[in-house]
Amino acid sequence: MAPRIRHTHDEYTVAWICVKPVEMAAARCMLDQIHENLPVQPNDSNSYILGRIREHNVVIACSPRGKDTAIEASSVVVRLLSSFRSVRFGLMVGTGGGIPSGGADVRLGDIVVSRPTGTYGGVVQCDYGAVLSNGHFGRKGVIAPPPQILLTALSKLQAHQIIHTGEFLNFYSELGWTVDEGPSVFARPSGDDRLYHSDYRHLDTRSQSCAKCDKSKTVFRASRDQDTPVVHYGIVASSDHVVESSEIRDKLGRELGAYCVETKAAGVMDNLPCIVICGICDYADSHKDDKWQGYASGVAAAYAKELLINTSVVQADQRASIFRT
Repeated sequence: MAPRIRHTHDEYTVAWICVKPVEMAAARCMLDQIHENLPVQPNDSNSYILGRIREHNVVIACSPRGKDTAIEASSVVVRLLSSFRSVRFGLMVGTGGGIPSGGADVRLGDIVVSRPTGTYGGVVQCDYGAVLSNGHFGRKGVIAPPPQILLTALSKLQAHQIIHTGEFLNFYSELGWTVDEGPSVFARPSGDDRLYHSDYRHLDTRSQSCAKCDKSKTVFRASRDQDTPVVHYGIVASSDHVVESSEIRDKLGRELGAYCVETKAAGVMDNLPCIVICGICDYADSHKDDKWQGYASGVAAAYAKELLINTSVVQADQRASIFRT
């Protein structure tokens, strides 16, 4: 095995943020080259993997606790910027709950990418408690849109994917199958993708399995020609609590036009100019099933790689670092 290349901290300009080990594993698989580890600040407890994607030097950072919260994600970014002070922008890559609607046929395994729409910058921070008290979501703050360098790459990528199959599908296929252990953790789960009616709750309180749920309560959706992920561009709702209610999920769709809900992005974007990429692992309802976590993490990481490949290295180098003294 060839020795790993060692770079300096200042040579890493792109941050890839994740909070779960499976997300970090998927990110690692997307690196074209893995670099030698570097020492970090004494108070920096993040897990890091350093490497390269095309011409970009990337620092992958993951929470040491694996907590799926905005506070934890914010802490990851603060610690990262104390050790890697030349970071210009970031990618927040993980999983989220899909919000199917008439305007967006979001399904398990699809990808939602934050993009400015109307008066929203791509991510909307939501006050979960407000909907419980008065029935409407409260916006907890204004979140800036992704940096222009990523929006430029996004437009280029969208245009390419109108004509051609996304290259991210090839990157995802490289996650492959393990030789000795059967299907990879990133393989697409077998079985049906079921979306239950909003007024029908999960029956088995002891298990995530929907074996006891009434299949006649599912929403009819026409079969897709292929099982490949569809990429949706639009609003990501960032809630301060995990959403496990189809009624609240649907409110997010109606009131914000959101395609996805998650719990980390607001914490990251407070400190790091970034774009949010979510693989859809559930429908933010009571019928949660962790078996889609690996696949959703894998396809999100693959899309993030294609986006980064389309991001100008020259413009990245010209951006000022965001480290605050």
